[in-house]
Amino acid sequence: MMEEEIKIAAHLEPHRPDICKLIVDRPIYPQGSAYFPNKEAARGSPLGERLFEIEGVVAVRIAGNEVSVTKPGVEEWRPVAGRVSEIIREHLGSGKPAVAPDFASKRLPDSVIMGKIQTIFDTQINPAVAAHGGQVSLLDVKEGKIYIQMGGGCQGCGMADVTLRQGIETAIREAIPDVNEILDVTDHAAGTNPYYTPAKK
Repeated sequence: MMEEEIKIAAHLEPHRPDICKLIVDRPIYPQGSAYFPNKEAARGSPLGERLFEIEGVVAVRIAGNEVSVTKPGVEEWRPVAGRVSEIIREHLGSGKPAVAPDFASKRLPDSVIMGKIQTIFDTQINPAVAAHGGQVSLLDVKEGKIYIQMGGGCQGCGMADVTLRQGIETAIREAIPDVNEILDVTDHAAGTNPYYTPAKK
């Protein structure tokens, strides 16, 4: 009986040409998500270690059935994506865990992450977006995942994803490498009013 072929699809992030996301047809790290900002952080995590062997890779995120690799520069992604896919297939056949079993226990507590991010929002993010009539709120932190909401001029703005990926995400990850995913839960389709309206309590 032939082993079922592993299907992997590569996608480039629209506003982050330095990031390539690969979606696999089966779970890789079903326990959650793990972000490695450098090779040292991936030590002890088999798949993470292998991916950093690829020349130029500077960051890796493994979550569920997705793997994202960051590689600055203007080189063609196709060869790198092919190598990442090859490593993923080899890893899935090895029976080893993708991420170190004790990875989650080493992460900062959500309450500490939340306090640090709120400081970043108060001192960096919101003063910057306020110039455009916008505001970004930190809603929650769960298992290293950050939930934010954009308001005012940021809600429904065509540049909201750029603000998130190139501004907010960069600032957070530089200050707190422990952060996994940064999720924007804003209903941008409802952003017909470009001015900030205080949320009802």
